[in-house]
Amino acid sequence: MPDLTRILLVEDDVPLASLISEYLRGHDFQVDVELRGDSGAQRILRDRPDLVILDVLLPGLNGMDVCRQVREQYSGLVLILTARDDDIDQIIGLELGADDYVKKPVEPRLLLARIRALLRRADPPTAADSKRLTFGAFGIDQAARRVTLNGAPIDLTTLEFDLLWTLASAAGTVLTREVIFASLRGIEYDGLDRSIDLGISRLRAKLNDTTNPPTKIKTVRGKGYLFVRDAW
Repeated sequence: MPDLTRILLVEDDVPLASLISEYLRGHDFQVDVELRGDSGAQRILRDRPDLVILDVLLPGLNGMDVCRQVREQYSGLVLILTARDDDIDQIIGLELGADDYVKKPVEPRLLLARIRALLRRADPPTAADSKRLTFGAFGIDQAARRVTLNGAPIDLTTLEFDLLWTLASAAGTVLTREVIFASLRGIEYDGLDRSIDLGISRLRAKLNDTTNPPTKIKTVRGKGYLFVRDAW
C-alpha cells in the first residue's frame, strides 16, 4: 500500500479544523492538526509534511509570519486559508511563497480539488514524460524543476515554476488566463482570481524582464500572455 500524503492543518477554529481533517482523512490523506501558529511553524520544520494548510489568523504567530519563517527551510506545498474578501492576503501569501489559497468559508470539495491540483503539479514527471526546454540563455528542466538564465539558477516557488513551464511549453502562442488557470488549478477560472497576474509579475522580476513593456513574457491586451521564444 502506498504511503498516504501527509497534510498538516494549522487552524485554530476547532470545529472547522475537525470538519476539514475528517473530510480529508475520508479521502485517504493523513492529516495532523495544530491550533497555534508558533507550534505549527515548529512542526512544519520538524515533520516535513507533504502539504501545509495554513490559516492566516492564528494565535502565537499569524499565518503569514509562519510562511515567512519556514519557507527557506521547507520546500513542501503551502495552501493559505484566508477570510478576507480583498486581495491583500492572497498577494502577501503568494509573495511569501505560498503555492495557492482558498477563501473562507471553506467548501471541503473545493479544498480537496485544490489540494489534488497542487499535488499533481508537484509530482515529478516520469523519465518518458520529462522535458527540457532551451531558448537562448534560458533553460527550464521539468524533471529537475530547475530554471537557469545565463547559466545561473533562478529560485522559483512551485506556482511560479508551473506557470513558467506552462508558458514556455507554448512559446510563441498567446495563452488566455482561462487556459493557464485550468492548466495549473484543474478548475474553471472564476474571472476574479489574481494569482496568474501576480505570478507573471514575479516571474518578470526574477527573469530580468523589467522593461516597459516587457519583452520576454508579453501581455497581449484582451487576450492573455505570450512567452517570446527569441527574446532570451
